[in-house]
Amino acid sequence: MASMHDGDFPDSYVEVASLDESTLKELLIKHLDRYSLRRGDFTLKSGRKSSWFIDSKATACHPQGMLLVGELLTRRLPVDVEGIGGLTMGADPVAFSAGAISTVAGRPLFTFSVRKSVKDHGGGGRIAGLLPVESRVCICEDTVTRGTSIFEAVDVAEASGAKVSFVTAIVDRGGTVGAMCQARDIEYSPLVTALELGFEYEGS
Repeated sequence: MASMHDGDFPDSYVEVASLDESTLKELLIKHLDRYSLRRGDFTLKSGRKSSWFIDSKATACHPQGMLLVGELLTRRLPVDVEGIGGLTMGADPVAFSAGAISTVAGRPLFTFSVRKSVKDHGGGGRIAGLLPVESRVCICEDTVTRGTSIFEAVDVAEASGAKVSFVTAIVDRGGTVGAMCQARDIEYSPLVTALELGFEYEGS
C-alpha cells in the first residue's frame, strides 16, 4: 500500500493548528497542485473543453489534505454557523473534514448530506445526517464551476427549515458563484480560486 505521508504537509492536528491562515492556504494550493490538478485536454461535465482538470476530492480525501481543508475552512466560517453540508458526493468529504476538525478545535459543527433524489424508504426526504430547523448552516462543495450543485443544496436546506448564511468550496474554477450568492444575501468565500492555481475562470 502506498504511504499517505508526504513530508511537505502537516501530519497532525497539533501541527496544522499551529500554522497561520496564509501558510495553510499556501500548503493547500501546493497539495491541490500535487494531488488534484491535471493539465492536458479535457472535456468538462458541461461539454466544454479545458486545458486543466481538478479533482479536489483527491485532496479532500487524503489524510494530510483533510487536515488542511478542515482547518482552513473552520477558520473561515462565520461564528454563527452551526452546521455544514451539501450535495452528495462532492460536499461530503469537505463537510465531514470540517465537522471533525471544528470539534477538535472547540467549535463543534453538525454535518449533513443532501441526497440527489428523495429517498423512497425509511425516513424519506433528501437530508441525511443532522439539519435542525432554524439552524444557520454553510453549504460546501469540493469544486464549483457554475454553481448548480451548490444552489440545489441551498434550496433543499432552506426548504428543510435551515438558514444558509455561508457558501464555500475547496476550489472555485468558475468565478460566477460569488455574484449568485450576493444576489441571495449569502456570504461566499472559496478556499482557493482558479486564478490562484494559475488558470482563468471558466464559469461563464
